[in-house]
Amino acid sequence: MSRQLFGNARIYTPVDEGRPRAGKAQNELAHWPQGALLVENGLIVALGDEREVLAMVSPAEKLAEVDCGGRCLVPGFVDPHTHMCFAEPREAEFALRLTGTPYLEILRQGGGILSSVRSLVAAGEDELYEKTLRRVATALRFGTTTLEIKSGYGLDTANELKMLRVIDRVAKEGVADVVATFLGAHAVPPAYRDNPAGFIDMVIEEMLPAVRRQGVARFCDVFCEEGVFSVADSRRLLAAAGAMGFGVKLHADEVHDLGGAGLAAELAAVSADHLLAASEANLGAMAAAGTIAILLPATAYSLRKPYAKARTMIDRGLPVALATDCNPGSSFTESMPFVIGLAVLNMRLTPAEALTGATLNAAYGIGMADRVGSLDKGKQADFLLLDGETPAILAYHAGVSSVAAVYKKGQKIKCIPSGGAFTREIQ
Repeated sequence: MSRQLFGNARIYTPVDEGRPRAGKAQNELAHWPQGALLVENGLIVALGDEREVLAMVSPAEKLAEVDCGGRCLVPGFVDPHTHMCFAEPREAEFALRLTGTPYLEILRQGGGILSSVRSLVAAGEDELYEKTLRRVATALRFGTTTLEIKSGYGLDTANELKMLRVIDRVAKEGVADVVATFLGAHAVPPAYRDNPAGFIDMVIEEMLPAVRRQGVARFCDVFCEEGVFSVADSRRLLAAAGAMGFGVKLHADEVHDLGGAGLAAELAAVSADHLLAASEANLGAMAAAGTIAILLPATAYSLRKPYAKARTMIDRGLPVALATDCNPGSSFTESMPFVIGLAVLNMRLTPAEALTGATLNAAYGIGMADRVGSLDKGKQADFLLLDGETPAILAYHAGVSSVAAVYKKGQKIKCIPSGGAFTREIQ
C-alpha cells in the first residue's frame, strides 16, 4: 500500500508527553499553518511543516496525495463517557423534567434508569446492536473516532453481560475504536430498594467475576450519589474491581457533594465524571492523585444545572476531558462539536483547552492515549478536516457540525444508513 500525504492543511494538535495535559499546558497546541501529515499502514510516520515532511519523501516515491484545501486538521474526537447501548429513548421523562420534577424523584417513581432497564431487558441482542451501531455511526459523522460505551441498563448478571456482548460486537464490526466499561452499579434495582449494600455485595460476588471471565469490559464504574450508592459502598465495589484488574471510574458528585471526587482521589481512579457539585478541596485531591476530570456539559445543559467548575479545575492543575454522556435520559446527543461549543461558551474553556479535553485528555481517560488523541508519530492516523481555519470554528459556528471529513487510520470514512443498520463505505 502506497503511503499517503495529506498536505495544504492548518494542523492543530495537543502534544503527547506521556501524561494528560493539565493547567496551562492544556491550552498549548502544536500548530503548523502550512502543514502536512504522512501516513503509512494507518499510522502517522511524519507531520509538521509541509516542506519538511516532503523532504522526507524520495522524489521517486509515488504518494497518494490529498490536498486538504487549507482546512484545519485536528485529531479525531475521543468521547470518554457514553451510555449509547440502550433500547429506547425517554422523551416523556424529558417533558416531565421540564415541568420541574427532579431526576431523583423520577428515579424513585420507577422512571429514569429503571425505565431503560425494562426496555433493555425486553430487547433482543440484534435489535440492541443495530440501535447502538446507529448511534456510534452518528457520533462518527460528528468526528468521534474513538469512544467508551458503558453497560448499566441490565442491573442483573445476564443482562449486563448481554450489553457487554453487544458493545463488543459494535467494537469488532464497526469503524470507531470502542472501549467497554462495566457499570453494573448504575441504579438500585427494585428488589434491593431498601438494601443497596446488599446489591453491591451481589455485584462484587456474582457480576464482577462473570464480567472478568467474559473479558470485554476494561473499566468498572459506579454511580456514587445520594439516593443511589454511598461512598462506602462505592469504595467496596471499586476496591474489589481494582483487585480483579479493572481500571476504576466513578460517576461522582453529579447532584450532591457526596464526596465521590474525594473517593476518586483516594483510589487514584482513572477518572471521576460529572463533578457538578464537587468541592474545591476534593478537586484539589484529584489533581494531586492524577485522576482525570471528565466533564459532561451537555448533561448540565439538558438538566438546566450549573456547569462544572472547569476553570477552577484547570487553574488547580486538574486535567479536564470532555464527553457527551450520550444516554436516553439526561443527555441525548452524539455530537462532540456541540459539547465543545458548550465548554467554550458556558464553561469558559479556550478553544485550545476544549480541543485538548476532547482528544488527548479524553484518550487518557479511557486508556487509549498510546494509540489516539493526538497527532504524534506512531499513533493512528485518526483525524478530522474542519470547515474553518482554527479549532475555534467548533464553537463559533454554533448549532451545526463543522466537521467536513473524518479519517480513521488514514481512510476517509462515510457511514450510510442501509435498512436498520449501517454499512461503512471507506473512500
